[in-house]
Amino acid sequence: MWNNPDCSKCAAARETLAGLGIPVTLRRYLDDPPTPAELADVLDRLKAEPWDICRLGEPVAETLGLAAWARDVSTRQDWIDTMADHPVLIQRPIIIRDDGSAIVARTPEALERLFP
Repeated sequence: MWNNPDCSKCAAARETLAGLGIPVTLRRYLDDPPTPAELADVLDRLKAEPWDICRLGEPVAETLGLAAWARDVSTRQDWIDTMADHPVLIQRPIIIRDDGSAIVARTPEALERLFP
């Protein structure tokens, strides 16, 4: 699980998974950011584009003007590189299962889809 220990959504996901008895390996992705290749892999697992999981309300997003960036194949790698350089931009928590499936687990319903 890509985890920010200060995030309430991450805490809720950790508690839910612990309650289900599901062991979790936590990755403090702000301290150990994903490489662009790792982020691209996770996006493929999520079946998402980088702008789908980008936190545009973060100050760095506003500084970089991300809200105005094009959202297409020509800018996809720029988004990925920027999010890898500034991991605070990555939505959380992201849970990656051993079977390759992944989800942004911001709600209990999202966790239920991954762990029925």
